[in-house]
Amino acid sequence: MTDAYIFDAIRTPRGKGRSDGSLNEVTALRLSAVVLNELAARSGLQGHAVEDVIWGNATQVKEQGGCLARTAVLASDLDERIPGLSINRFCASGLEAVNLAANQVRGGAGGGYIAGGVECMSRVPMGSDGAAVAVDPTVAMSHYFVPQGISADIIATEYGISRDDADLFAVESQKRAAAAWEADRFAGSVIAVRDVNGLIILDRDEYMRPGTDMQALGALKPAFKDQGEVMPGFDKVALMKYPHLERINHVHHAGNSSGIVDGAAGLLIGSKEWGEALGLKPRARIRATAKIGTDPTIMLTGPVPVTQKILADSGLEIGDIDLFEVNEAFSAVVLRFMQAFNVDHGKLNVNGGAIAMGHPLGASGAIILGTLLDEMERTDKATGLATLCVASGMGAATIIERV
Repeated sequence: MTDAYIFDAIRTPRGKGRSDGSLNEVTALRLSAVVLNELAARSGLQGHAVEDVIWGNATQVKEQGGCLARTAVLASDLDERIPGLSINRFCASGLEAVNLAANQVRGGAGGGYIAGGVECMSRVPMGSDGAAVAVDPTVAMSHYFVPQGISADIIATEYGISRDDADLFAVESQKRAAAAWEADRFAGSVIAVRDVNGLIILDRDEYMRPGTDMQALGALKPAFKDQGEVMPGFDKVALMKYPHLERINHVHHAGNSSGIVDGAAGLLIGSKEWGEALGLKPRARIRATAKIGTDPTIMLTGPVPVTQKILADSGLEIGDIDLFEVNEAFSAVVLRFMQAFNVDHGKLNVNGGAIAMGHPLGASGAIILGTLLDEMERTDKATGLATLCVASGMGAATIIERV
């Protein structure tokens, strides 16, 4: 089997996902083209240099609909002979795009790929696609569907994660993200978004709130308490599935949950021979990829079983992993991961995560993999694992090794 390598990894800054966010007037198509053009320029790609562009986005309607990947190729400077494939694995779409590209290379279906994802949540709101898993009663009722915030609170209840635990994790994420930006740790991979005149629209993650402390978070009301207890009473649905729980402990709110943002990210994936022909130096080898389905009610526990699966598939143990990136969808998701594997927080999300900088659904998987690689190089670490929880009950993971 041919090995697949990462040759480059970049992302845009993350803009606030609302009407006053800096990227609100920039479409997902344009953000995607910005990333594609920068990858091509940095790597000197010319002509039909890559086999395909595989692009993830979670809400594939309106201006994010159609085959956005192919449209992004046409909107970019890439050769029109390069096709595009749009994929959707909800929050893991960007990572799944990379995994799919890597496995295509490993299987001999082309030498090089561009893979990543995008989400403009200020322009195409989450849930605006009317996903059947949430709105079709024949599925939602039989599988005890509840919104993700309720699922996060179920995790907290089931595994003994308190409000203080969740808030402390969120404060630390903010501190780490601020320190990373202050130290210019993202300088080599974050590219500025510019207007038609070349003026900078955004060159820094703008969702961060570095002054966040426990007192500020303590003043916030649980975001999903009313949704669970009053209208439409999702706690009752959850307790039908998990009757051993006396009640759902609502610990999550805007301050310890991932931020709604706009952003895009992409990686250049290929075989060593393909890279050598283009004069490119590989940065890391993709050692293993994995995905799994999980309980659709608690929904967000996927990082634990998918990590167990990818370790078993690769012949590695948790102690063999030097650094971890676990997407911070909610504090309890990451705290449960650390609890399950007894992972030291000093090895996980060391530059903060989505609680501080935001979670642009279709792009986040590609973002955390690029962040992981940058940090492995900065600290001279050999092996890293990136993983995300996924809506409707799934998990995805990737293990990379530095070359």
